[in-house]
Amino acid sequence: MSTDAGRRRDGATASRRQRATRRRLRGFVLGFVGVAAAIGLVGALGAAATVLMGPRATTVQVDPSAAISASGSRLIVTTSQSLADVDPASVTVTPATPFDIDTSGRSIGVRFTVPLDADTEYTVTIDGVTGVSGGPSSTITETFTTPPSEVFLLQRGTVDGDTIFRTDLTGEAAVAVFAHPHIEDYRATRDHLVVLVDEDGESALIMTDLDGQNPVELTLPGTGYIADLQIADRGERIGYLFTSATVGTGSGDESALYTASLDTPTADPTKVVVAGADERVAQWSFVPDTDSVLLVAFDGTLLLTAPDGSAPTALGLALAIDGIAPGTAQAIVERVDGLVVLDLLTGEETPLDVGDDPAVIGSVMPLPRGGTLRTTFPIADTGLPTGATSVVLVDDAGTSTEVFSAPDTDAVLQTCVSPSGQYAAMLVAPDLASNPYDTYQLPLPATVETHIVELPRGDGSQARELVALAGSSISWCRQSVSWR
Repeated sequence: MSTDAGRRRDGATASRRQRATRRRLRGFVLGFVGVAAAIGLVGALGAAATVLMGPRATTVQVDPSAAISASGSRLIVTTSQSLADVDPASVTVTPATPFDIDTSGRSIGVRFTVPLDADTEYTVTIDGVTGVSGGPSSTITETFTTPPSEVFLLQRGTVDGDTIFRTDLTGEAAVAVFAHPHIEDYRATRDHLVVLVDEDGESALIMTDLDGQNPVELTLPGTGYIADLQIADRGERIGYLFTSATVGTGSGDESALYTASLDTPTADPTKVVVAGADERVAQWSFVPDTDSVLLVAFDGTLLLTAPDGSAPTALGLALAIDGIAPGTAQAIVERVDGLVVLDLLTGEETPLDVGDDPAVIGSVMPLPRGGTLRTTFPIADTGLPTGATSVVLVDDAGTSTEVFSAPDTDAVLQTCVSPSGQYAAMLVAPDLASNPYDTYQLPLPATVETHIVELPRGDGSQARELVALAGSSISWCRQSVSWR
């Protein structure tokens, strides 16, 4: 009996344990299902809220520093939903700036087709943003601020030799970044300085970081002399005119155009040779936003070509290239019968409107957002130039506004503009009669000043001179001082 009773007690105990285990398991399952249902409900509510609210921005990408240095920078907004195509008419950029727009998946890309102004707050508003499956629309607004401008300037004859400085537009934060006993010229890319120096009477090119560190000497076509050093907006590519030291003996290059990549500084440069054209180049320019080349050969032929001379397009005869505006395909070219605006994409051209002002026009620089900046020499009542110099802004309607003037005792050697056309820089040699030139290959007067003027934007503002900096060759300039 006792044995049977013990078995019954053990069976009852096991049964109670099984029932307890089943209760706990049932409670766990019910709890898990409840939590899962709650999570599912929250997710469903979140998804429903997303659909009900319309797409919203989750991440934003923009590089304000790059945006002020070249055209083509982008604001990319990634949203919470895959999107229907955004209508460009629903996008507003303030201050007003030309742009393109594209939609891909959950992202909207706003591409600025011209460089942006420095030290400026931009607001991009996109109305009517909807998901690809429909539903309510939303408005996305993003704001960013571009940094103040920084520039490089060259000062010859400092206590440390010829020196390149980096500075803001006040001149109060100037820092010396590179010095050499003899600097002819330089250019600044996004990542590098390229410095043209004289070593033992011959040209050399030195590439450094923007702080002047890690110098590397670039491979040249041979021994000789370099002029008209330029940089492309794309691809860390440079170009220059090279004349061999042996040209006087009847051999070697004479004013030949070469291009090279800073990505491979020790590689041999590429000579730009257009089949059937004169290899000697009188003037040339990289086309902004590309690495294509526009050149005037010694025989006056105007050619548009790839940086290796391939795929050339003949564009008639020309005396000079005055300038090409960033973000456009419009070049100001001097023909025998006057200045024209040449469309490099179509080959179409129209005479430049010079207005009724009798002033002699020196150079004409097209601006990214329209209009031109012209260096002129006013005419006196006698019909002769007064000797003074006037820099005028001419808008697309033909209205002229003087933005800078120099007396007849001074000379305006060069006019350049910042990438967006926000500022103009005039290189002035004061008191030229007692300000002798040095003996460099690219000579400059002993004393030079760079006057920086903020240009009016067509909103009723006036031109405003910001500062006069000691030095030349401001990094906004695409060509050397000795060229038009």
